[in-house]
Amino acid sequence: MSEPVTRTIARRQVTVSNPDKVFFSRRGETKSDLIDYYEAVAEPLMAAMGGRPTLMQRFPDGASGKSFFQKRVPKGAPAWLETTTVSTPNGTTSNALVAADLAHIAWAVNLGCLGFHLWPYLAADPEHADQLRIDLDPSPGVDFDDVRNGALRVKDLLDEFGLSSYPKTTGSRGLHVFVPLEPRWDSYAVRAGAVALARELERRHPDEMTAAWWKEERGARVFVDFNQNAPHKTVFGAWSVRARVGAQVSTPLRWEDVAGVDPDLLTMDVVPRLLASDGDPWADMAEAPNSLQPLLDVHERDMAAGLMDAPWPPVYPKQPNEPPRVAPSRARKDG
Repeated sequence: MSEPVTRTIARRQVTVSNPDKVFFSRRGETKSDLIDYYEAVAEPLMAAMGGRPTLMQRFPDGASGKSFFQKRVPKGAPAWLETTTVSTPNGTTSNALVAADLAHIAWAVNLGCLGFHLWPYLAADPEHADQLRIDLDPSPGVDFDDVRNGALRVKDLLDEFGLSSYPKTTGSRGLHVFVPLEPRWDSYAVRAGAVALARELERRHPDEMTAAWWKEERGARVFVDFNQNAPHKTVFGAWSVRARVGAQVSTPLRWEDVAGVDPDLLTMDVVPRLLASDGDPWADMAEAPNSLQPLLDVHERDMAAGLMDAPWPPVYPKQPNEPPRVAPSRARKDG
């Protein structure tokens, strides 16, 4: 155990206990190193995370150890810590951390937080989602080249709809594509737009991409996970370091970089140097938020053609126009 230190971060005093504790075993990066990393990427990090409710994923023994999700801020938090009330689908409320400034990030890192999972709205405006998050999930038999190609298919379709989009690595095997939105729609509407986008991608590229919620129907195709936009869902934050022994970062990209990116090489020792040399790929994200209406028009067209809503995750109450929430093979067996 190393002695605690007090660091001045964002004009606040943050106590860091055991700063030399190794969090990432491949190169031996410590808790203190992780805070240094977040200071090095502070400007784009806060542009991406600032003001958002945050679900903490804690790894008390570092990336190689066990973890748990913590939605509620624990007792004994400093008086300056900003929190907000968030709800689960069944209405249970929690007092969640707000990523208000870098001191809040460092405070969470001190608790062993190796994953910041963000809500798609600002704590100041919880009724309106200001991001559509497209999660491209590799199914068995799908490699990263397939995910990369899927992301480029997403960009082409969004471009056709006149929607700007911003890719990032997940820090693991997938890619995320973010569409900044005007804060006019709630998460139900944003999810409907995501369902419409996933279905249109599957119609255009049926051998490559799928909107099938049930794994048994996906095959070796990239799954467009529309349910990551369901109310109260969170997505791993941009510039956040994943709990992997190599300390890989969920790294924002320019579209021209997607074709050649190797996510495993984007680690916390590399990303600050890339930022310093190349700048923030998401620097203009907030300048021109998009309308969701083009995707809602596709959704309304699909509903008029007789399609039902896509299945929701099991923790959600049954939704209007939702099909039976049972895997097709199970439905055939029970029938």
